[in-house]
Amino acid sequence: MINVDHLSKAFGPKLAVNDVSFAVERGEVLGFLGPNGAGKSTTMRMITGFYPPTSGRVTVGGHDVVEDPIAVKRLIGYLPENAPGYADMTVRGFLNFVAELRGLSGEARKKAVHRVVEMCFLDGVLYQSIDTLSKGYKHRTCLAQALIHNPEVLVLDEPTDGLDPNQKHEVRGLIKSMGEKKAIVFSTHILEEVEAACTRVIIIDRGRIVANGTPRELTHRSEIAGAVRLGVRGVAADALTAKLAGLQAVTKTEILAQEDGRVTARVFPDRSRADGGFAGTVAELAHREGWAVEELHTEEGRLDEVFRAITLPDTVKGGA
Repeated sequence: MINVDHLSKAFGPKLAVNDVSFAVERGEVLGFLGPNGAGKSTTMRMITGFYPPTSGRVTVGGHDVVEDPIAVKRLIGYLPENAPGYADMTVRGFLNFVAELRGLSGEARKKAVHRVVEMCFLDGVLYQSIDTLSKGYKHRTCLAQALIHNPEVLVLDEPTDGLDPNQKHEVRGLIKSMGEKKAIVFSTHILEEVEAACTRVIIIDRGRIVANGTPRELTHRSEIAGAVRLGVRGVAADALTAKLAGLQAVTKTEILAQEDGRVTARVFPDRSRADGGFAGTVAELAHREGWAVEELHTEEGRLDEVFRAITLPDTVKGGA
């Protein structure tokens, strides 16, 4: 549904987006991650036709964004950064206005407005003017306008910005359910949203794609992915570390905590030797030594660790 091919955007001497290529299929929710200024919003604005590319090409549903912009805009629902709206309009008036712009009239318009009001939980503010709304309700109103024509493609720039925790949960669930039938791209700074709603993740940094994969694939790049967290009682930390070092499959052991006679450690596997049974190897050692094991599980890895490792400058990594 979306095909981005060698896309670049320059603002004077600054190259904000540099040779970016990716595709998004129907039934896919793509999380777009990156530090501030990485090029996320600029890329999304080029996909929607808001910015023309300096070079490269974008097609949506087979239509070129530059050569056939109206056909592209018919397919897209767009929630821009900062959720703009007409301040003096009521929520109901604004949604009716947007529905008319999208070619809806009569009963079809009424049904469309009713549908998005329910989806975005706007019943309580329908007759308020937009300038009196909280930031969260303004954002939900702008999300509703993006959904009103039931588009095949959604481009959402930080869709949960300004929402409270309950509202964030509702919007994540909405994105995940819509993603079963639509092609969705959304940017976020909240990594738990990626794990909750995305089928695939792209990390962009300084205008370039630096990672592309499923959330699970990216978390597996974490240093702690596959490590075993071990909690035992009645064993000294030094003795625990020495015994674990005797296992060929172990590369290192970190002591995470020592309190009340309990030691908690993270045991790292030698990835060249580990065969998927690393936790079992550690458990066998614990059994042989007669350790009182209170915790033993394999760690999944952390997306925040991967994000920092990929996007932090080398000078910062060295000093962290």
